[in-house]
Amino acid sequence: QVQLVESGGGSVQAGGSLRLSCVASGTTWRANCMAWFRQAPGKEREGVAAIYTGGGSSGYANSVKGRFTISADRTKNTVFLQMSSLKPEDTATYYCAADFEGCSWNGVTLEAPFGYWGQGTQVTVSS
Repeated sequence: QVQLVESGGGSVQAGGSLRLSCVASGTTWRANCMAWFRQAPGKEREGVAAIYTGGGSSGYANSVKGRFTISADRTKNTVFLQMSSLKPEDTATYYCAADFEGCSWNGVTLEAPFGYWGQGTQVTVSS
């Protein structure tokens, strides 16, 4: 059974940095693409960043461009999200997502129907 486990969340002041990690286990398949989503209280879930783990091509939401960097280690089925210059509006639960057979992300639209999801890690940014 595939499991995605996020880590690295926490509380930080505005302007600070955090690095999220997500490890996929329970499969011999390599993830073809992985992504980060977030959901703040009372708001809809939104795509933050996605990456093709083989080629490294990535995409970002406009709200995080220039501040967040997604990267992946395909051999370890792991995806990272380096978050810098954090703002209070970045406060949310961050979820990792992945596809192992094919890839639902088209390289453009972040709102893709990924097949596997983690349980989330909380990020709180105070002003």
